[in-house]
Amino acid sequence: MLLEPRTPWPAHVDDPTRRPPGLDGAAAVVTFIGHSTFLIQTAAANILTDPMYSRRAGPLNVLGPRRVRQPAVPFDDLPSISIVLLSHNHYDHCDLRTLGMLAERFDPVVVTPLGNRALVRSSGIRRVEQLDWWQEATTSALPIALTPAQHFSARSPLDRNRALWGGFMLVAGGRRIFFAGDTAYARFFRDVRQRLGPIDLALLPIGAYEPRWFMQAVHMNPAEAVQAHLDLEASESVAMHFGTFQMTTEGIDEPLRALEDACRAKSIPPSRFRTLDFGESVRLG
Repeated sequence: MLLEPRTPWPAHVDDPTRRPPGLDGAAAVVTFIGHSTFLIQTAAANILTDPMYSRRAGPLNVLGPRRVRQPAVPFDDLPSISIVLLSHNHYDHCDLRTLGMLAERFDPVVVTPLGNRALVRSSGIRRVEQLDWWQEATTSALPIALTPAQHFSARSPLDRNRALWGGFMLVAGGRRIFFAGDTAYARFFRDVRQRLGPIDLALLPIGAYEPRWFMQAVHMNPAEAVQAHLDLEASESVAMHFGTFQMTTEGIDEPLRALEDACRAKSIPPSRFRTLDFGESVRLG
């Protein structure tokens, strides 16, 4: 992998920051903050997925890929956060510095797969609920279930796969939102649809996929994300996990172009599977 040629990324992309909109009677408002971080506003609770506000995705926030885009919603502009959905323990998804900031300001409950409690609590988070695949949370203000994913976990060379990983299905105002977490393509997407019902909005990763000989087992490419969208029979899908950290060899805009091509090949209208601008929101209901 170290010998693979990498398409250069810009050192910085200067996107404007935005304040999240109000709920204004919607069942949910979903705002793309960057990478795999979304703000999901509902009447029952405000939720963050895989919150990542640090400059680097790596140990001590010193090593690892450096972000080229700042979080589209500044931390100080977040509404009160009641729930954090944490899909797995990789540094670009489980950032202890950000969790510590959330603990100090909001004291949220973190819902996460099995084996992550001690790590999450080391950030200062007090309340952690661990789930196995298909289990439902009991401490949250709205229905949340953990779903399978094809991925792996590790914080160091010594703890590979000692903790579980997954995605989440949540229900707000009768609308189902699926957050896939970090995953390769596999048949479980059909199981999610069959077991948990119709999906109004799917949040699916499209980046960090090249070279395929190395990444195919853990990350979808855009064409596979489109197939996941079809398997889920989602009314609408929004892309994530692109354009923030260069973790693999493809260029910063390649996932967006590849997603357009894949949707065109499957005759999927742009409104059915799209990317949001950083800081842009989608309303449900």
